[in-house]
Amino acid sequence: MRFEGTSDYIATDDLKVAVNAAVRLRRPLLVKGEPGTGKTVLAHEIARAADAPLIEWHVKSTTRAQQGLYEYDAVARLRDGQLGDPRVHDIGNYIRRGKLWDAFTSPTLPVLLIDEIDKADIEFPNDLLQELDRMSFDVYETGERVEARERPIVVITSNNEKELPDAFLRRCFFHYIRFPDRDTMQAIVDVHFPGIQRVLVNRALDLFYEVRDVPGLKKKPSTSELIDWLKLLLAEDMPLDVLQSRDTRSAIPPLHGALIKNEADLMLFERLAFMARRER
Repeated sequence: MRFEGTSDYIATDDLKVAVNAAVRLRRPLLVKGEPGTGKTVLAHEIARAADAPLIEWHVKSTTRAQQGLYEYDAVARLRDGQLGDPRVHDIGNYIRRGKLWDAFTSPTLPVLLIDEIDKADIEFPNDLLQELDRMSFDVYETGERVEARERPIVVITSNNEKELPDAFLRRCFFHYIRFPDRDTMQAIVDVHFPGIQRVLVNRALDLFYEVRDVPGLKKKPSTSELIDWLKLLLAEDMPLDVLQSRDTRSAIPPLHGALIKNEADLMLFERLAFMARRER
């Protein structure tokens, strides 16, 4: 397959190169970038473009690497043994398959998403090194070896909350999704809002990038937040002159709750507006 983006996902040239290189090498594609830049959606769109099943493993702070392989429920087996359940004679009844097992044994080439790997313990990536390298693992309770029929397309996302081990990074093809420039953002907006009034989009983008450029902002609004904001502007039928008369240095943007997501940033905008009014 060759990834060229999809009708619903605008992929920059460097992102296309990264995806196609990782697919050709069959290396995990490690994608970093600001939250809201489309890292997770990328895996969905690769699967869609390749007409492949998507297997999603969403990592949490409590997730262990072993859960991606399998889990043996010894407690359930003990309970069933006490109740005289005949299922206890087959230990396989108490083996729960993980997402890597599903990906390795998929009848068709799948896309495996390991989402937000940096949320887990620092040892989590290291614990997956051998399995991702060899594309196989052993089920010690049954003596079974699970081997991949074909190396799946693996997409791993990270928000840079933790540094990943060098040994893990060596096994990945890395790509950093930069925040979209204005032309790319315009193309993204056109995908979500075909036929939207151009003047409205231009002024909304002006305000959006002005908000992102405010010094001291703790949480810059992302692409997904811009899309939400535009939906609200359209739903509320916001008059164009309301946007045209706004200046982030002197007033808070309308429907700012879609763009400003914490009280510190809101207070920053309120101070800027107050200072601008005093200077007039």
